[in-house]
Amino acid sequence: MALALDVPVSQLGLIDTIHPKVRARFDALVDRLLIGEPLQYIEGTVEFGPLELNIDRRALIPRPETENMWDLIVRDISTSDVPDPKVIVDLCTGSGNLALALKWAYPESRVIGTDLSADAIDLARENGELTGLGVEFHRGDLFDPLDRSLLGSVDLLVANPPYVGEFEEVPAVVRDYEPPGALFAGPDGLGVIERITSEMGEWLSSGARVFIEIGETHGKAVADMMGPGQVRIEKDQSGRPRYAIGYYVSR
Repeated sequence: MALALDVPVSQLGLIDTIHPKVRARFDALVDRLLIGEPLQYIEGTVEFGPLELNIDRRALIPRPETENMWDLIVRDISTSDVPDPKVIVDLCTGSGNLALALKWAYPESRVIGTDLSADAIDLARENGELTGLGVEFHRGDLFDPLDRSLLGSVDLLVANPPYVGEFEEVPAVVRDYEPPGALFAGPDGLGVIERITSEMGEWLSSGARVFIEIGETHGKAVADMMGPGQVRIEKDQSGRPRYAIGYYVSR
C-alpha cells in the first residue's frame, strides 16, 4: 500500500481515505505478488548493508547471504593488521550491490565490478549514480575487462558467481523471474568458480584476500581449487557452508 500511495510506510497511519486509482494500483501490485513475482522486483528496491539500491529483472536479487559476506569482509579486514585494500575487484557484480557496499566501507579504495551481462552492468551503473559512489563497472567475462596494469595489484577479490547446477531444482519464484545466467554454472555449479580460481593468481597482490560465495556442497572442492594459500570455509546465518575465504602471502 505504501508503494501504491508513493509514501513511506511510516505515513500509512496518517491516511484515512484511499482513492480508487490507488486501490487499483494496490490490487495490481498484489496480483503480481500472487502469481509469484518476487517482492523486491515489484517494489523496485532492495536494502543491502548501508545502501538502498534499485533492483529489477536485469540482475539477481541480492540475498542476505551476500550481505553477510560483506559483513565478514569488513570484519575480517578491521580485525587484521594489514592496511585497507587499495584495489578491490568484484566479479559477477550483478546490480553492483557488493562493489558499492565495499566502496562505502573503503572510500579511498579503487573498486571495480565486472559482469558478462550488459543488462546487469547497466543496472549497476544506475545504482552507482544513485548512491554517488565512485565504482567502475565494466562489461565482460570475469577478469577480461580489467586493464592489464592491474596484474599483481588486486588486494581484495570478491565474487558472488552463479553456483547452481543446471539440473538442480530451484523455487519457481527464482526460476521464472531471475536471470538464469546469474544462477546456473554447468552440471555441478562449479564451472564459473573453477575459472575464477584458475585465473585469479596473476591478478592478486602479495597479502591479497579472496572471498567467494559458494554452494553449500562445494566447500571442499572450492578449497582445493583455491590453493596454494591459507583457505577456510565459513558458514552462513543458517549454518550452511557458504563462503570460501583465501589469504595469499605471495603471488
